[in-house]
Amino acid sequence: MDSNETVPESAPFPIVGVGASAGGLGALQQFLSHVPPASGLAIVIVQHLDPDREGMLVELLQRHSAVPVVQASDQMVVQPDHVYVIPPGRDLSILNGTLQLMEPPEPRGLRLPIDTFFKSLAQDRQQRAIGVILSGMGSDGTLGLRAIRQAAGACFVQTPATAQFDSMPRSAVDSGVADVVAPVEELPTKIMGFIAHAHLVAPADEQSEEPLDLKEAGLLDKIVLQLRAQTGHDFSQYKKSTIARRIERRMGLHQLPRLSDYLRYLRENRQEGELLFNELLIGVTSFFRDPVVWDDIKTDVIPALLARYPDGAALRAWTPGCSTGEEAYSLAMVFKEAIEAVRPTHRYTLQIFASDLDKEAIATARAGIYPRSIAADLSPQRLNRFFVEDITGFRVVNEVREMVVFAQQNIIADPPFTKLDLLSCRNLLIYLEGSLQSKLIQLFHYSLNPGGMLVLGSAESVGNGAGLFAPLLSRSRIFRRLDSIERILPPDFPAAFGSHLAKSGAGSQPAPGAVPPLPNLQAMVERTLLQHYAPAAVLVDDEGDLLYVSGRTGKYLEPTSGRASLNLFSMARDGLKQALSETFHRAVREQTVATLKGVRLDGEGPAQRLDVVVQPMLQAATQRGLALVVFSDVPAPPRRRGRAAEHEPPGSAERLEALAKELLQAREEARSTREEMQTSQEELKSTNEELQSTNEELQSTNEELTTSKEEMQSMNEELQTVNHELQAKLTELSRASNDMKNLLDSTEIATLFLDDTLRVRRFTTQTTRIIKLIPSDAGRPITDIATELNYPEMSQDAQEVLRTLVFLERDVPATQDRWFKVRTMPYRTQDNRIDGVVIIFTDVTAGKRMEAQLRAAQARLAELSGNAQPQGAGDGLS
Repeated sequence: MDSNETVPESAPFPIVGVGASAGGLGALQQFLSHVPPASGLAIVIVQHLDPDREGMLVELLQRHSAVPVVQASDQMVVQPDHVYVIPPGRDLSILNGTLQLMEPPEPRGLRLPIDTFFKSLAQDRQQRAIGVILSGMGSDGTLGLRAIRQAAGACFVQTPATAQFDSMPRSAVDSGVADVVAPVEELPTKIMGFIAHAHLVAPADEQSEEPLDLKEAGLLDKIVLQLRAQTGHDFSQYKKSTIARRIERRMGLHQLPRLSDYLRYLRENRQEGELLFNELLIGVTSFFRDPVVWDDIKTDVIPALLARYPDGAALRAWTPGCSTGEEAYSLAMVFKEAIEAVRPTHRYTLQIFASDLDKEAIATARAGIYPRSIAADLSPQRLNRFFVEDITGFRVVNEVREMVVFAQQNIIADPPFTKLDLLSCRNLLIYLEGSLQSKLIQLFHYSLNPGGMLVLGSAESVGNGAGLFAPLLSRSRIFRRLDSIERILPPDFPAAFGSHLAKSGAGSQPAPGAVPPLPNLQAMVERTLLQHYAPAAVLVDDEGDLLYVSGRTGKYLEPTSGRASLNLFSMARDGLKQALSETFHRAVREQTVATLKGVRLDGEGPAQRLDVVVQPMLQAATQRGLALVVFSDVPAPPRRRGRAAEHEPPGSAERLEALAKELLQAREEARSTREEMQTSQEELKSTNEELQSTNEELQSTNEELTTSKEEMQSMNEELQTVNHELQAKLTELSRASNDMKNLLDSTEIATLFLDDTLRVRRFTTQTTRIIKLIPSDAGRPITDIATELNYPEMSQDAQEVLRTLVFLERDVPATQDRWFKVRTMPYRTQDNRIDGVVIIFTDVTAGKRMEAQLRAAQARLAELSGNAQPQGAGDGLS
């Protein structure tokens, strides 16, 4: 190693976040039992726990772990080769390697502690963050794994088939965020293998620009070329550090030590190219990411756009790099909220174009279905207003879904969306080289209307495009398009867009000598008929906005002065507007052909009469709501002949006849309209009252059911955790009971346990030879049971021991000339509480018999010695 190179005193070590829920105790014990004792890992376990109950998780896990297991506390510094367990009733995060405990917003209900910790772990440890999901219910942890994956960390998931509850592992696998899926006993080995081979290529900082050496840079270029050959997408203008970080991560997962090994692996496995391609897309997104930005868009940007169109407008927006659609849907929801807050008098709509290179992400965005864990990113009001809950999760409501059009698009090569009022491209430019960033800024300027708004990410700016955009809100990176520069597409960018313009240009000429194709006779005849013989017609939507014009309609429609409008009723000439509006709405409402006869059209020349036919388009479902309005001129009626006609003023008969027709038609329409309005008004009033009542009841019921469901789900997970802890404790108690039974049986000592009321609690098998006990006698007073002991004071002695807490011993005779030493002692619990007595019966019959024999022998010896004494004395006297 170079002597000038310095090594940090304490390099950051990997931290493994382990999430588990119901059924996770056994999985956690298996996981810890396979972790080596000197792995260098710090493991943080996050589980759904009952907030009102002191957990036994630390005690239960310590028996299966070779390293210390402790309960996490606030401001505790994480150390390697330690296991930390989340305490009950707390949310856990990590900042600069220090654990942070926080009170949850709600003690019960839908809580996502695993997502909360995993997201903070991804931000704190970046590529050294490792997430593990084990058995559990719900989808908690999926969003957290996505954050770890985007930070270049690794995600490991227990095989769903081996989990007791597979909801959490299956949610992670189905979301595509799992790097490794394996049985729980194999996960520690795979984690250690990943750590041993990771962090070999790029610097730790994702945004750093430290150059690689020439050999590594050349290998990276070869990998980019191979990736382009396999996927058709060019990443050569992405930052080298970004590409290196993603390749480094793939190398760690495959345990490949060198770039050359990975290049060979990439060439041999086409599926690896797809996986690397998906990782390079970097789909970091969530609903209402950076809430301050969305507040500014709602309160400042959207009102400013509305003010530019005082008569209403159809606004257009584009969100390139939309990933799975959260950004686009957030914009749609904010627009809805802003419109409801402003309550404009004119109609405003927003059409959002959302594009991304990842076709799988676009498919997810189009479906508009997201896991229940998004509740952490959305307020309850927005969740109830803009989403519908079903068995798959939360689905975006139709009114929001219809505002967004999703498309797969390469922003570098495909034509852009244009005539935009708002463009939101957040956290995409930071992964691109500076030259490409400048071109994209020019492209955004080209796509926006004068005065349009550009929203960038928190770490992005317009760079050299300061002359193209002016900052509107600097803190939110929101810019306004400047109008001083002509809208010019950047030269040679995008390539596909330039070639498209060249191919469709008016100056394209056929090759010299080429034979022109024969005309399509049917198309030529139909075009001639339409131009010269067919009546004029227009195709409109249900609001009367023109979509297509056929023939010459200038006689019937004319543009209005002021702001341009393509609405049928605004453009209708005098005499036609009122009658056309009534006929059109009746045809659309009843979905039938409506005809207007002999309408007088006033103009600068002589009066003209015409018939109008409104034909709803019912041929296909996609055409519903459209109507074809056909205008046909009616020839003037022939003039009356005779004497009376000579005395009438010119045109008077014609005028009277027209007035009579108009009067009859007006009366008929008024009568029909009045009847319809009366009937409709009564029906609507009744229906409205019923709907209001039903809506209130359903809303109240829905809120109650949603709250109850969340609370029940959370309670169920907590109870499952408690149940598994109690099950483990019960297993240990059963084992201890069996050990104690075998111990007592092996000593062959008769032992009797009585409670504080002298009722039988437990006894050994040897006790039945002394006292007539059977298993069903548990709970009976000892005085009610026959015994072979001649010990009437047994109950009094037991009461005395309970009173004085001093043990007592007696030798007690029994039948068949047996003797027992009866030792009575107080029964003490672990918390030093007296809860009965213990009586031990020791057979001392052999000792008693030996004692009697010794006494008899002693008596004989005494007798013999007494008989011998006088004889000795006489001898002495003589």
